[in-house]
Amino acid sequence: MTEFFAMLDISFGTWMTCFCAVTLSSGIQRLSGQAFGIVAAPLIALVAPQFLPAGLLLLGISVGLTSTAVDISAINKAEIIPGFFGRALGAVLAAMVAAQITDVDMIAGLTGLVVLAGIALSLSGLRVRIAPLSLTLAGIAAGLMGTITAVGAPPMALLYQHEPAKRSRAMQNAFFFWGMCVSVLALAWQGLVTGRHLVFALSLIPAIVLGLSVSMPLAKRMERKALRPYALGLSAFAATTLILRLLLA
Repeated sequence: MTEFFAMLDISFGTWMTCFCAVTLSSGIQRLSGQAFGIVAAPLIALVAPQFLPAGLLLLGISVGLTSTAVDISAINKAEIIPGFFGRALGAVLAAMVAAQITDVDMIAGLTGLVVLAGIALSLSGLRVRIAPLSLTLAGIAAGLMGTITAVGAPPMALLYQHEPAKRSRAMQNAFFFWGMCVSVLALAWQGLVTGRHLVFALSLIPAIVLGLSVSMPLAKRMERKALRPYALGLSAFAATTLILRLLLA
């Protein structure tokens, strides 16, 4: 076990913090269709920024696949195509930018800023009509944000925030799963996914299982309850702490 943490170059306490962050964010993602990145990314950036974005994106593939499968009947296929196209395009562009960023603290700082921007977007109350153009543009924005910082949910969350809960959750989870896949592929294309990222992600799979298992029986019960304020509050606290720590370092 000691060799395992030495290989990852982190302590047991750091790994446990990541475990708790992934457990919490996985459960919220299943229940609301968003928040995996916006909750987990700033928390992980505080203790292990070297694993962002690739490590968290690899974990997101498992979360997205499981969550999408549960509500697959509520997915609107006509809306999938423009959103998927935009997400893939944004991921490719972002991967080329990410290849030029070598400072771990810069990634952490960008993550904090993107989280705060995403929270502001979520609280803006804007109503954007769901159409091919808005889906494509939201997909591009999500691809850019998600591939560089592992936080790509806010643009799609803005589009679907006023939709019925099951439809909103299903569509966001579908875009989330696709986004994780294309972002990982785009980063791998630029040589930004390493064996350490993979080992880190594999070691935290039990956290995803735990988070999803706890959330499953709560899904129907929580259908009309607002999880968003709690998720956004935690994210804002972590992101603000992260930015202040970097500024004061």
